[in-house]
Amino acid sequence: MNNQHIPGMIISFVLYLLLQVTVVRNMVLFDVAFCYVYLTFILLLPFEIGAVRFMIIAFIFGFVIDIFYDTLGLHAAGCVLLAYLRPYWAKAVPPRGGYEIGMKPTMKTMGFMWFGTFALPLIFIHHFVLFFVEAGGLHLFGFTMVKVISSTFLTFIVMVILQYLFYKSSREL
Repeated sequence: MNNQHIPGMIISFVLYLLLQVTVVRNMVLFDVAFCYVYLTFILLLPFEIGAVRFMIIAFIFGFVIDIFYDTLGLHAAGCVLLAYLRPYWAKAVPPRGGYEIGMKPTMKTMGFMWFGTFALPLIFIHHFVLFFVEAGGLHLFGFTMVKVISSTFLTFIVMVILQYLFYKSSREL
């Protein structure tokens, strides 16, 4: 990753943070589906970022979200786990033709099917950790799983909509 991407990453960081804490924070369906659109920032970072740097970025982003949500590290833990698992999952589900240098894992660059295969399990794991740690155990397993699954799909749908609206296609670059 070269230094020309850093200003764009900072702008994305601020925009996703503002979107999450001002608009999406109140986007809850039936008290079970919560939208965490800030995960888009972490999932769409370039693949060339080193593992330690990537986990530090994810921790900082999760920690800032925790400050606004007053959740004592829940989002930071989920984000660091997501950052840890993303490179392994990216190797497990490569797109046809493999990855290219400088490629971002956006839906329009890689395709909807690949993006769904890439993002849905990672979002699910993040939400699983987030909601089960928040619940403090397995005593509400059924209700917590409903929250995890519905929040995963809501987050993914909003993520897809944002990419259709704001990310350029690889043909337009």
